[in-house]
Amino acid sequence: MATKYSVDPGAPDPSYLGFWRERHLCTLTTLRPDGTPHVVPVGVTYDPAARLARVITNRTSAKVRHVLAAGDEGAAVAVCQLEGRRWATLEGRAFVRADPERVAEAERRYAERYGRTPSPNPSRVVIEIELTRALGRGRAE
Repeated sequence: MATKYSVDPGAPDPSYLGFWRERHLCTLTTLRPDGTPHVVPVGVTYDPAARLARVITNRTSAKVRHVLAAGDEGAAVAVCQLEGRRWATLEGRAFVRADPERVAEAERRYAERYGRTPSPNPSRVVIEIELTRALGRGRAE
């Protein structure tokens, strides 16, 4: 019997959501213009009610350039975290947002998850990922 790893990104089970509330370093995968993957460490927050994942970053970063290069349709991206046999991946379309309210909300969520307020950065933006898929296992089995 095959193991099922699919999760509803808008209604995850408690163990999956709990895993995303723990402090873990994550990765963000974007695609370079030549189609090769660019994988970088990031902090990610997950908001299932809004079906969003958020990554705060500097507007001049490569990840921002990759997302912007995808155009108005957004960029296909994935964020992932793991610990031992637990793992979780969120996939979707990414968009760069510079609105002060959206950046502030992303910073607030980051501080809540990671236990520290990000340093002030006037060049900060948020990459919002509109979630289309979630995979993983929130508890070790």
